Amino acid sequence: MEFSQLRIFQAVAQEGSITRAAERLHRVPSNLSTRLKQLEEQLGVELFVRERQRLLLSPAGKVLLDYTAKMFNLHDEAQAAVQGGQPAGDFVLGTLYSTAAIHLPALLARYHRQYPAVNLQVQSGPSGELLEGLLSGRLDAALVDGPLELAGLDGVPLCHERLVLISEADHPPVRSALEVEGRSVFTFRQGCSYRMRLEAWFAHAHAAMGRAMEIESYPGMLACVIAGSGVALMSESMLASLPGRESVAVHPLAEPFASATTWLMWRKGMVGANLNAWIEQQQALYPSPVIATSAMA
Repeated sequence: MEFSQLRIFQAVAQEGSITRAAERLHRVPSNLSTRLKQLEEQLGVELFVRERQRLLLSPAGKVLLDYTAKMFNLHDEAQAAVQGGQPAGDFVLGTLYSTAAIHLPALLARYHRQYPAVNLQVQSGPSGELLEGLLSGRLDAALVDGPLELAGLDGVPLCHERLVLISEADHPPVRSALEVEGRSVFTFRQGCSYRMRLEAWFAHAHAAMGRAMEIESYPGMLACVIAGSGVALMSESMLASLPGRESVAVHPLAEPFASATTWLMWRKGMVGANLNAWIEQQQALYPSPVIATSAMA
């Protein structure tokens, strides 16, 4: 097996499509098909099964994907070791949208200055998708809503967030989900941890949550709430960063829904030089998790 074959295999496994994998790798699909066929012939197994025009991993493919991630990690560690143990090469970090906007800029700037040899790539998404990326090997680490107790993962906390419900400015104070029962809810797509918290908040009060309107940005959510179209849940620090925040009413939530903790997570046994350096930088800026707040001016 060659590393180039394994990179193709990994890309196809993650994209579920030879065409999309070819676009990602800047290669022609026919080349990827040929290399994959050669890899399957060398191993004597089928690595994919086709289902509804999508390529899914076979049982053997799932085993190889796990080993592929380990081999790439060992490759990076070996490269760093012979270069004096300095972080270098690719490092793919997943992050929540709110964390990317509020907490990541200072960390990224510090990391880039300290380790210019690292090709740091950042991918944003809901917690569910980020966890899938971790477990599949697509991501080296991810900043997600926690704490998490998933087999095969380790992590350290980054910060605590206060969560608030926002509504149109003239809405009376909200003390229970019953007071916004049936209202439309603006949120990210399925897999978003804040969406799951909001669903749990309604269920806890035995209140019916209105229609979930999926929007892919916090400014978009805020604009819809300002217009009186419904309510949304976000961190207090995220809201404080948005223009127009003074045009909504802010409603604190009661525990256990009032706070969330953002964690840096990674696969057990997969801490290389790049991730170690990130953990050190994170702990230097956030020596102990604190409540992330901003003045709501």
